[in-house]
Amino acid sequence: MKNKPVIYIVGPTASGKTAVSVELAKRLGAEIISADSMQIYKNMHIASAAPDDTEKQGVPHHLFEFLNPSENFSVSQYVDLANDTIKQIHSRQKTPMVVGGTGLYVSSLSENLSFGDEVDKSSIRAALEERAEFEGLNELYDYLKLIDPDSAAKISPNDKKRILRAIEIFEISGKTKTERDVLSKQNGPAYDNLFIGLGYKDREALYNRINSRVDLMIQKGLVNEALAAYKTDRGTAAQAIGHKELFKYFSGEMPLEAAVDHLKTQTRHYAKRQLTWFRKNENINWIYMDEDDNPVNTALKIINDFLNK
Repeated sequence: MKNKPVIYIVGPTASGKTAVSVELAKRLGAEIISADSMQIYKNMHIASAAPDDTEKQGVPHHLFEFLNPSENFSVSQYVDLANDTIKQIHSRQKTPMVVGGTGLYVSSLSENLSFGDEVDKSSIRAALEERAEFEGLNELYDYLKLIDPDSAAKISPNDKKRILRAIEIFEISGKTKTERDVLSKQNGPAYDNLFIGLGYKDREALYNRINSRVDLMIQKGLVNEALAAYKTDRGTAAQAIGHKELFKYFSGEMPLEAAVDHLKTQTRHYAKRQLTWFRKNENINWIYMDEDDNPVNTALKIINDFLNK
């Protein structure tokens, strides 16, 4: 093995990543790092399905519930923190296990992307937001086609967030997003990465698990957790699946039952997007939870073969 190992356990929401990863970590003496963009925030424990102390079973967990929902947090900050944590775990002669369903976090970390110096871009973003408001998104999209046609071809004309981000990169660095992506990958992976994906051959089985999980979240107090966010903070919580759907109930737009059904639908759509992202990674070893009688043992064999190669 050329570099030190990092194991990734990925997959859609409700696929069983927490239980499988904790059991694997116990057997391997590994430590777990979150790769979930919502589980890094405080006060969203139920909505993000972050593991509690009982579920952790004494396994060290890192980058969980350490930020306030009002704080901004970029993928470059995640990569820096995760890399620091990986080095610390390796220094203890332990194996880092990165667990989560945020594909951008997983790919950026595993591919060792370099984001360069982060500058204060709030003024640039504010100016772009203002242009979008007064000139219209179509004008900005036409501008993007002029400065970065490759990125424009991959972005929907209605995707405001990605349009502004691509323009922002050009305004800050003088390079197109495409050029920067190429440059950022030149170093190659910093570690020997192993990817294990947890999925379901029967998509309906996964969707049923999602529906059941939402019902359990409601029983655990999701409504009160979301209400506290609604009253006190509209930062990240306003974008979090599990909170924003219930905001419609609090504002009187829909009854609770309809809001919960909407949450189930949005979570199923999110799982579909996660699967689409991870299917692009041909290095993932997929384990199908609805077909494998002992997914932990299957994963353990894959990991041991990888560590002993």
